[in-house]
Amino acid sequence: MELVYLLISIVTTTFTSLILSLLLPFRYLLHRPRVAAESVILYQGTVWHERRRPVHHSFSYPVRYALFDLDGASHASPNHLSADEARRVANTNGPVFLLTIPPSVGYEQNPLSLYYCYDFEASKKTLRKCVAEVTNTPWGERVSFLFNPSSDLVAKSLHVSPFMDMLGNWSMKTNEPGDNLHVVISVQHPKLGNYFTASLTAKRVTPSMSGDHTWFFWMMPHKVALWIYWHALKLWWKNVPLIQHPRYPNPAYKEEALLRDETIRCCQAFGGDQASNVLEPGQTFDQVSITEDIRCCTWTDASWPWC
Repeated sequence: MELVYLLISIVTTTFTSLILSLLLPFRYLLHRPRVAAESVILYQGTVWHERRRPVHHSFSYPVRYALFDLDGASHASPNHLSADEARRVANTNGPVFLLTIPPSVGYEQNPLSLYYCYDFEASKKTLRKCVAEVTNTPWGERVSFLFNPSSDLVAKSLHVSPFMDMLGNWSMKTNEPGDNLHVVISVQHPKLGNYFTASLTAKRVTPSMSGDHTWFFWMMPHKVALWIYWHALKLWWKNVPLIQHPRYPNPAYKEEALLRDETIRCCQAFGGDQASNVLEPGQTFDQVSITEDIRCCTWTDASWPWC
């Protein structure tokens, strides 16, 4: 079924993106920018992946990201948390910035989005916590969890790749966004060890057209998807075993991830009972008591990759 959805996505995205790309010049002439330039910081850099076991495979690709000031942005994406929601999750009182790849010509591909949550302490702004949103586009799932940006270890809670099982933990680290941006995620597996690393290294850039970033991000989500699926095909060609989504052989995989996460004690800020951690279909963060009930990992349905 996932393969059918993927094929539908490819066909629909190709047609939609072609039409919307042809309309871009008219859109630029007829519409003013929807986001104030001062509320968005642009980054350009490189994503690098390396798998060391069971076979070695590495690749990199150029990428562009936007860092939104969620308190200053003129409109918030319906597919992400608002500033107030992120503050409640992180238990912070300062500004919130969202690092993400914006949709482009009808398509969205965002394996990882990060919320940088700040505290005001003695008139000083300090980066306190980060909220990660990890999405596995072919399966339409998203998991959100809190982590310490300086360095943290969280239980692997989402079937991101069909070439990785659900065992092990994610080691995560990011710096405070400035002129330079760096994010590192590695997988620590009980049998394979530290066998996979992904990183983002980027620099702040000044857009050529102030206020409208449509052209800056044109086809960026498509390029990310192309690289991911192309190298998935290469891994399959190298005879790396395909692993079925855990919801079929092990429907309790989410609860097991919560127990593993509790064991490594990476998200004590949430506390409370873990049973309410999985949101019901259609339920949002506004409909639950976040400061009391949301734990390390919260699963939701991701939107379709086409917008």
